[in-house]
Amino acid sequence: MTAQQLDLTADAATLTEQLVNIESISLAELEIADAVEHALRALGHLEVTRIGNNVVARTDLARAERVVIAGHLDTVPLNDNLPARREGGLLHGLGTCDMKGGDAVMLRIAATVPEPNRDLTFIFYEAEEIAAVHNGLRKLAESNPELLAADFAILMEPSNAGVEAGCQGTLRVEVRTHGERAHSARSWKGVNAIHKAGAVLRLLDEYVPRKPVIDGLEYHEGLNAVFVSGGVAGNVVPDECVVEVNYRFAPDRSEAEAEAFAREFFAGYDVTVTDSAPGALPGLDRPAARAFLDVVGGPAAPKFGWTDVARFTALGVPAVNFGPGDPLLAHKQEEHVPVVDIERCEQVLTTWLTA
Repeated sequence: MTAQQLDLTADAATLTEQLVNIESISLAELEIADAVEHALRALGHLEVTRIGNNVVARTDLARAERVVIAGHLDTVPLNDNLPARREGGLLHGLGTCDMKGGDAVMLRIAATVPEPNRDLTFIFYEAEEIAAVHNGLRKLAESNPELLAADFAILMEPSNAGVEAGCQGTLRVEVRTHGERAHSARSWKGVNAIHKAGAVLRLLDEYVPRKPVIDGLEYHEGLNAVFVSGGVAGNVVPDECVVEVNYRFAPDRSEAEAEAFAREFFAGYDVTVTDSAPGALPGLDRPAARAFLDVVGGPAAPKFGWTDVARFTALGVPAVNFGPGDPLLAHKQEEHVPVVDIERCEQVLTTWLTA
């Protein structure tokens, strides 16, 4: 498919199908970025910037507020789920849910709402599905943070066409126990580090999760062992065992506070931080967010998990997730999106931006 074949006059479900049929596995987004850029440059009311395979389009109407609407262009690898196909009210195929349905809604809003009541920045970015070093939104935040400046941001990640506000932070630590090697036939001459790890696991089993309420939303923290490794040979008492623990923390805690909690929780043990990412505050008290929730209707939900909304929070921009499709279907072979979700997301955004 060539860039000229992205038809922004088509309905959002048809446009989703067009996007899905442009294969765009992470780090191979050139063709889809070209198509999106070509389509947006044809819209005279937008200023379009291309950086790598990231495409940014902005209005400049001197409105009182600016809103970023963002979506990634890449998908996980193909799993015998292309081309797209429709069955009843469902659109099946790689990326339908995560997140080309959201990208199609963004393109439709860009094309059909030329004079929104808030200035808009549309960000279509690369490499969200792989290591953060490649993430296009991260790169833009570092090289051109002014392009991400806004009063409020919407990430079109699948959320069943409802608002999931903010996101949890995530911390991974290795908790080490130490012992002394010995021949297993004379085990009393050593100290078994794997046995000592039992106390770490008991601590985790007794953990009571914190459930803070932020902007009226209850976040549920989690502290879980995700890997246990140790052992030298079948006849050796091991001298080291590592329990890898993942802490999902509410966004009212910083990364430093989350690390301090983990070190206090495992006091007396050797603790090493291996990975960390901040959470994102929901920011539902902001005027743009309140107006958006009024149009969406129904209560917002807290986001359990980490998404790129955290990158906006790091820049001082509160953000929510709002996109078509069930996040539980992301990355599955049977990935699909209800057409009514796509239509609802477009209708909600159009109403909010034209009221």
